[in-house]
Amino acid sequence: MKRAATLSALVCLLAVTAAAPASPDAAGRPDRPDRHQGTLLDSVPKKGVLKVCTTGDYAPFTKLDPAEGTYSGVDIKMAQDLAKGLDAKPRFVATTWANLTKDVAAGRCDIGVGGVSITLPRARQVYFSEPTREDGKTPVVRCADKDEFGAGALADIDKPGTTVVVNPGGTNEQFARAHIKKATIKLHPENTTIFQEIIDGRADVMMTDASETLYQSKIHPELCSLHPEKPFTFSEKAYATPRGDDEFKEYVDQFVHLAKHDGTYAKYEAEWMK
Repeated sequence: MKRAATLSALVCLLAVTAAAPASPDAAGRPDRPDRHQGTLLDSVPKKGVLKVCTTGDYAPFTKLDPAEGTYSGVDIKMAQDLAKGLDAKPRFVATTWANLTKDVAAGRCDIGVGGVSITLPRARQVYFSEPTREDGKTPVVRCADKDEFGAGALADIDKPGTTVVVNPGGTNEQFARAHIKKATIKLHPENTTIFQEIIDGRADVMMTDASETLYQSKIHPELCSLHPEKPFTFSEKAYATPRGDDEFKEYVDQFVHLAKHDGTYAKYEAEWMK
C-alpha cells in the first residue's frame, strides 16, 4: 500500500514538472535578445552573400574609391577571402565609425571590418574575432624635421611651438588631449587630407595607429613614422561579428588564425605598408 502511494506521488510530481514553463536559462534561451535563430555559418552560404560593413576611410585597411564605388585595403581582401570560403560574394555596406558596431549588432551586416580596434564599449555590442594585429599610437612627422623630435618620446613632442594635428572624436584626439599639455592641438575633420597638413607645414606631428603611419610614410616619402615598432599604447584590431552567433564567430576565428599563420595576412599588409 505504501509503495503504491509513493508511485502515485512520483507520477504527480513528474506531471507537474512537465507542465511547468521552461526556465529562461533553458536551451535556446528565448529571453536573450542577442540569441540568434540559426547561424550565419549556414545562412550566408544559402544566400550566397556576405554583408560586410566598412567605413572606407581608413587606409591601409579599408579605402573607398568614390569615383568607382569600389573598396580596397588589407581587410577588404580578407573579407573577399572570407566570403569565398563561405561560397558567397561580399556585399560591402557603407557605415561610419559611430555606427559600425551598431550596424553589426542590428543585423544590417554580417561582419564589420576595416581596422576596427577592440575596445570594451564595442565588446558590449558585438563579438570580436581573434585579433589580426597589434597596434598602438605612434608619431608621424616630416622627415626633414625628424631630428627635432629626438627619440620621438612624448616629452620631445609636447613642447611649445609644436602643433599636433588630430581628427576629432576618436581615440587619436583622446590620446592627444590626455598627454599633450604644452604643444598646440589642432583639429582637422577630414581623415583623407589630415596628413597633408603636416606635409604642407600647417602642423608638425600626428599621433595615430602605427599601421596608419607606416602606410602614410609609404605613399608620402616626405613623412617619417617614429618608432612604429614600439608605440605609446597597446591595442588590437579584429573583426566584429554578431553577439550570440558562436558558430560564425568560431569560423571567423579559424579563418583569421590560418591567414595569420600561412602568410596570407602578412602578404596583404606588405602590399600596403612595406
